[in-house]
Amino acid sequence: MSKPNKGILLVNLGTPDSPSVSDVRRYLNEFLMDGRVIDIPSLRRLFLVRGIIVPFRAPNSAKLYRAIWDKETGSPLLHYSLLQQQLLQERLGDEYHVELAMRYQNPSIASALAKLRPMNLESIRIIPLFPQYASASTGSVIDKVMELMRTWHTFPEISIVNDFYDNGLMIDVFAENALKHNPQTYDHILFSYHGLPVRQLTDVEPSHKHHCETAGCREQISEHSRYCYLAQCYATTRLLAQKLGLQPDRYTVCFQSRLGKTPWVQPYTTDVLKVQAAKGAKRLLVFCPAFVSDCLETIYEIGTEYATEFKAMGGEHVQLVESLNDHPLWITALEKLAIAGKHDSVLHPNPIDKLGVVAR
Repeated sequence: MSKPNKGILLVNLGTPDSPSVSDVRRYLNEFLMDGRVIDIPSLRRLFLVRGIIVPFRAPNSAKLYRAIWDKETGSPLLHYSLLQQQLLQERLGDEYHVELAMRYQNPSIASALAKLRPMNLESIRIIPLFPQYASASTGSVIDKVMELMRTWHTFPEISIVNDFYDNGLMIDVFAENALKHNPQTYDHILFSYHGLPVRQLTDVEPSHKHHCETAGCREQISEHSRYCYLAQCYATTRLLAQKLGLQPDRYTVCFQSRLGKTPWVQPYTTDVLKVQAAKGAKRLLVFCPAFVSDCLETIYEIGTEYATEFKAMGGEHVQLVESLNDHPLWITALEKLAIAGKHDSVLHPNPIDKLGVVAR
């Protein structure tokens, strides 16, 4: 076996070590104390997180984690992330060494870098596993990696994949997973992304005055919105809708998992459920294209919580479209991201779908 000379660091958000209240509390404290997640002065954040949010939220969140925790494989997010690491390593071969880290909790970024550092690698490529860029996710990963590598005396060549919202193979996997559920049999389709405080979108331009509605972020990616989370979410949606041949009146983009009373990006998924129920919709198909692995936000929030809410409103069924998980095409996408960069497998105009659907 030859010695690897290139390193790949996959980084996902994180998960508690177990669904116990103490482990969930530890996870939430680390997650919510990140200044890029709750971007308020540190003393206010400390009081808010450790004095109010975590003490009340940890016991309830622990119940939710227990509902999705597998007796054999544990956390779904960690389970699929480990599979992605293993399968990518097999694809890349001995020239590469693939490490997995979580931004919060374990395996930590510090432990992953500690394994990579003594290998004397010629390069390290960092792939935050978030299709759409946001300061609170991808930005936080990059920030942490830079903080930890600051003490290194020698550096290999470092490269970062900061987004892959338009990756063609990713689009293919989501489309293939959706076709298993016969989208035409649903009254409406939701593209539900993780939410973000509106104030965090104003900093995507150097002027710190970015305004999504003025910049047309729901319609296009432009020079001013290239790093805008909202613009990238809508761009991913357009590509998926094109792939599946969906007309605009057949789907809605929405945002879930908001925290606190501050304004977050709208429309909220819960409000869209109400609108669709009022229109008489009975069956909804829901994509979560901000997540590459099924986790609490997909399995429980969509598959259980929102499904229960919708039924209480008179609906009948909410079907989650499975995430990318360990799908072979997704592993191919990761391989291309690791070797060639994010634009190597971007969707081409008017593709003929391998599943027989003509994108138009």
